[in-house]
Amino acid sequence: MMITTTTLTRAAGLAAAAGGLLYIAVQINHPHLDAAFTMTTEYAVRETMKILMTVLSLIGITGIYLRQVRQTGALGLIGYVLFGIGYLAILCVQVVGLVVLPTLAASQPGYVNDVFAVATSGTPTGGIGALQTLIQGGLAYIVGGTIFGIALFRANVLPRWAAALLSVGAVATLATSQLPPLTQRLFAIPVGIALIGLGLALWREQRTSRRLPGAVSSQRDPVRAN
Repeated sequence: MMITTTTLTRAAGLAAAAGGLLYIAVQINHPHLDAAFTMTTEYAVRETMKILMTVLSLIGITGIYLRQVRQTGALGLIGYVLFGIGYLAILCVQVVGLVVLPTLAASQPGYVNDVFAVATSGTPTGGIGALQTLIQGGLAYIVGGTIFGIALFRANVLPRWAAALLSVGAVATLATSQLPPLTQRLFAIPVGIALIGLGLALWREQRTSRRLPGAVSSQRDPVRAN
Protein backbone atom coordinates (compact mmCIF):
# COMPACT_ATOMS: atom_id res chain seq x y z
CA MET A 1 0.00 0.00 0.00
CA MET A 2 1.31 3.42 -0.97
CA ILE A 3 1.57 5.82 1.97
CA THR A 4 0.27 9.25 1.01
CA THR A 5 -0.67 12.44 2.82
CA THR A 6 -4.33 11.50 2.41
CA THR A 7 -3.72 8.06 3.94
CA LEU A 8 -1.91 9.53 6.93
CA THR A 9 -4.59 12.17 7.44
CA ARG A 10 -7.35 9.55 7.35
CA ALA A 11 -5.41 7.46 9.85
CA ALA A 12 -5.09 10.49 12.11
CA GLY A 13 -8.84 11.03 11.89
CA LEU A 14 -9.51 7.44 12.96
CA ALA A 15 -6.94 7.81 15.75
CA ALA A 16 -8.75 10.90 17.08
CA ALA A 17 -12.09 9.10 17.01
CA ALA A 18 -10.63 6.02 18.72
CA GLY A 19 -8.96 8.22 21.33
CA GLY A 20 -12.26 9.95 22.04
CA LEU A 21 -14.07 6.61 22.39
CA LEU A 22 -11.44 5.30 24.81
CA TYR A 23 -11.56 8.55 26.79
CA ILE A 24 -15.26 7.97 27.40
CA ALA A 25 -14.96 4.21 27.88
CA VAL A 26 -12.39 4.37 30.68
CA GLN A 27 -14.69 6.60 32.73
CA ILE A 28 -17.53 4.05 32.84
CA ASN A 29 -17.96 2.52 36.31
CA HIS A 30 -14.51 3.73 37.30
CA PRO A 31 -13.73 2.59 40.87
CA HIS A 32 -12.30 4.85 43.55
CA LEU A 33 -8.53 5.23 43.17
CA ASP A 34 -6.45 4.06 46.11
CA ALA A 35 -3.38 1.95 46.83
CA ALA A 36 -5.35 -1.29 47.05
CA PHE A 37 -6.92 -0.78 43.63
CA THR A 38 -3.50 -0.45 41.94
CA MET A 39 -2.81 -4.14 42.64
CA THR A 40 -5.83 -5.37 40.68
CA THR A 41 -6.07 -6.53 37.08
CA GLU A 42 -8.80 -3.98 36.38
CA TYR A 43 -6.44 -1.16 37.31
CA ALA A 44 -3.77 -2.44 34.94
CA VAL A 45 -6.31 -2.74 32.11
CA ARG A 46 -7.71 0.75 32.70
CA GLU A 47 -4.26 2.35 32.88
CA THR A 48 -3.22 0.60 29.67
CA MET A 49 -6.36 1.91 27.97
CA LYS A 50 -5.58 5.42 29.21
CA ILE A 51 -2.06 5.23 27.80
CA LEU A 52 -3.43 4.07 24.45
CA MET A 53 -6.02 6.85 24.59
CA THR A 54 -3.41 9.57 25.05
CA VAL A 55 -1.23 8.23 22.23
CA LEU A 56 -4.14 7.98 19.80
CA SER A 57 -5.47 11.41 20.80
CA LEU A 58 -2.06 13.01 20.30
CA ILE A 59 -1.81 11.49 16.83
CA GLY A 60 -5.36 12.61 16.13
CA ILE A 61 -4.97 16.25 17.13
CA THR A 62 -1.74 16.41 15.12
CA GLY A 63 -3.60 15.33 11.99
CA ILE A 64 -6.46 17.70 12.74
CA TYR A 65 -4.05 20.61 13.15
CA LEU A 66 -1.99 19.85 10.03
CA ARG A 67 -5.18 19.61 7.95
CA GLN A 68 -5.98 23.26 8.69
CA VAL A 69 -2.63 24.72 9.69
CA ARG A 70 -3.06 27.74 7.42
CA GLN A 71 -6.64 28.45 8.45
CA THR A 72 -5.96 28.30 12.20
CA GLY A 73 -2.87 30.53 12.09
CA ALA A 74 -0.87 31.44 15.19
CA LEU A 75 -3.79 30.74 17.51
CA GLY A 76 -4.02 27.20 16.20
CA LEU A 77 -0.29 26.65 16.68
CA ILE A 78 -0.39 27.89 20.28
CA GLY A 79 -3.43 25.75 21.05
CA TYR A 80 -1.96 22.66 19.41
CA VAL A 81 1.39 22.97 21.21
CA LEU A 82 -0.22 23.46 24.63
CA PHE A 83 -2.79 20.72 24.00
CA GLY A 84 0.00 18.38 22.90
CA ILE A 85 2.08 19.18 26.00
CA GLY A 86 -0.97 18.45 28.12
CA TYR A 87 -1.42 15.05 26.50
CA LEU A 88 2.29 14.27 26.92
CA ALA A 89 2.05 15.13 30.62
CA ILE A 90 -1.00 12.90 30.97
CA LEU A 91 0.85 10.10 29.16
CA CYS A 92 3.81 10.34 31.54
CA VAL A 93 1.53 10.27 34.58
CA GLN A 94 -0.35 7.22 33.27
CA VAL A 95 2.91 5.36 32.60
CA VAL A 96 4.03 6.08 36.16
CA GLY A 97 0.62 4.96 37.36
CA LEU A 98 0.90 1.67 35.50
CA VAL A 99 4.55 0.84 36.13
CA VAL A 100 5.56 2.53 39.38
CA LEU A 101 2.57 2.94 41.69
CA PRO A 102 1.62 -0.79 41.92
CA THR A 103 5.17 -1.58 43.08
CA LEU A 104 4.87 1.01 45.87
CA ALA A 105 1.32 0.16 46.92
CA ALA A 106 2.28 -2.47 49.50
CA SER A 107 5.27 -0.68 51.05
CA GLN A 108 4.16 2.97 50.73
CA PRO A 109 0.37 3.05 50.44
CA GLY A 110 0.23 6.56 51.91
CA TYR A 111 2.37 7.95 49.10
CA VAL A 112 0.27 6.21 46.44
CA ASN A 113 -2.92 7.57 47.99
CA ASP A 114 -1.40 11.06 48.04
CA VAL A 115 -0.60 10.78 44.33
CA PHE A 116 -4.22 9.93 43.61
CA ALA A 117 -5.38 12.76 45.85
CA VAL A 118 -3.34 15.28 43.85
CA ALA A 119 -4.49 13.75 40.55
CA THR A 120 -8.15 14.08 41.53
CA SER A 121 -7.84 17.60 43.02
CA GLY A 122 -7.99 16.24 46.55
CA THR A 123 -5.87 17.11 49.58
CA PRO A 124 -2.77 14.94 50.10
CA THR A 125 -1.43 14.27 53.59
CA GLY A 126 2.18 14.51 52.44
CA GLY A 127 4.36 15.54 49.54
CA ILE A 128 4.76 13.50 46.37
CA GLY A 129 7.87 15.21 45.03
CA ALA A 130 8.39 16.08 41.39
CA LEU A 131 5.41 13.96 40.40
CA GLN A 132 3.16 16.80 41.57
CA THR A 133 4.69 19.12 38.95
CA LEU A 134 4.12 16.50 36.27
CA ILE A 135 0.48 16.07 37.28
CA GLN A 136 -0.04 19.82 37.29
CA GLY A 137 1.29 19.83 33.73
CA GLY A 138 -2.21 18.70 32.84
CA LEU A 139 -3.18 22.38 33.07
CA ALA A 140 -1.73 22.72 29.58
CA TYR A 141 -4.40 20.25 28.46
CA ILE A 142 -7.14 22.59 29.71
CA VAL A 143 -5.66 25.81 28.33
CA GLY A 144 -4.52 24.18 25.09
CA GLY A 145 -7.82 22.39 24.52
CA THR A 146 -9.71 25.64 24.97
CA ILE A 147 -7.51 27.62 22.58
CA PHE A 148 -7.31 24.79 20.06
CA GLY A 149 -11.09 24.46 19.98
CA ILE A 150 -11.49 28.19 19.42
CA ALA A 151 -8.97 28.11 16.57
CA LEU A 152 -10.76 25.18 14.93
CA PHE A 153 -14.10 26.93 15.32
CA ARG A 154 -12.76 30.06 13.62
CA ALA A 155 -11.16 28.04 10.82
CA ASN A 156 -14.53 26.45 10.00
CA VAL A 157 -12.97 23.50 8.16
CA LEU A 158 -14.24 20.67 10.36
CA PRO A 159 -17.62 20.70 12.20
CA ARG A 160 -17.87 23.81 14.34
CA TRP A 161 -20.09 22.08 16.92
CA ALA A 162 -17.25 19.66 17.68
CA ALA A 163 -14.72 22.48 17.93
CA ALA A 164 -17.00 24.41 20.30
CA LEU A 165 -17.61 21.29 22.38
CA LEU A 166 -13.86 20.75 22.68
CA SER A 167 -13.39 24.25 24.11
CA VAL A 168 -16.37 23.98 26.43
CA GLY A 169 -15.31 20.55 27.65
CA ALA A 170 -11.76 21.70 28.33
CA VAL A 171 -12.90 24.80 30.23
CA ALA A 172 -15.43 22.78 32.22
CA THR A 173 -12.59 20.62 33.52
CA LEU A 174 -11.60 23.54 35.75
CA ALA A 175 -14.81 23.05 37.73
CA THR A 176 -14.01 19.45 38.58
CA SER A 177 -11.82 20.40 41.54
CA GLN A 178 -15.01 21.26 43.44
CA LEU A 179 -16.70 17.94 42.67
CA PRO A 180 -16.32 14.35 43.94
CA PRO A 181 -13.73 12.30 41.99
CA LEU A 182 -16.29 10.01 40.36
CA THR A 183 -18.40 12.99 39.27
CA GLN A 184 -15.31 14.64 37.77
CA ARG A 185 -15.10 11.84 35.24
CA LEU A 186 -18.34 12.95 33.59
CA PHE A 187 -16.51 16.02 32.28
CA ALA A 188 -14.38 13.80 30.04
CA ILE A 189 -17.43 12.96 27.93
CA PRO A 190 -17.73 16.31 26.05
CA VAL A 191 -14.05 16.23 25.04
CA GLY A 192 -14.39 12.59 24.02
CA ILE A 193 -17.41 13.35 21.84
CA ALA A 194 -15.61 16.35 20.31
CA LEU A 195 -12.62 14.20 19.34
CA ILE A 196 -14.92 11.59 17.83
CA GLY A 197 -16.74 14.24 15.81
CA LEU A 198 -13.56 15.94 14.58
CA GLY A 199 -11.85 12.64 13.83
CA LEU A 200 -14.71 11.14 11.85
CA ALA A 201 -15.20 14.37 9.92
CA LEU A 202 -11.51 14.40 9.00
CA TRP A 203 -11.65 10.77 7.93
CA ARG A 204 -14.78 11.26 5.80
CA GLU A 205 -13.38 14.39 4.18
CA GLN A 206 -10.18 12.63 3.12
CA ARG A 207 -12.13 9.60 1.96
CA THR A 208 -14.28 11.82 -0.26
CA SER A 209 -11.27 13.69 -1.66
CA ARG A 210 -9.62 10.39 -2.51
CA ARG A 211 -12.67 9.19 -4.47
CA LEU A 212 -13.32 12.51 -6.21
CA PRO A 213 -9.93 14.13 -6.80
CA GLY A 214 -11.12 16.10 -9.81
CA ALA A 215 -14.10 17.60 -8.00
CA VAL A 216 -12.02 18.56 -4.97
CA SER A 217 -9.31 20.08 -7.17
CA SER A 218 -11.89 22.19 -9.00
CA GLN A 219 -13.36 23.47 -5.75
CA ARG A 220 -9.97 24.43 -4.34
CA ASP A 221 -8.59 26.01 -7.52
CA PRO A 222 -11.40 27.79 -9.38
CA VAL A 223 -8.96 29.72 -11.57
CA ARG A 224 -7.46 26.54 -12.94
CA ALA A 225 -10.95 25.11 -13.44
CA ASN A 226 -11.81 28.04 -15.66
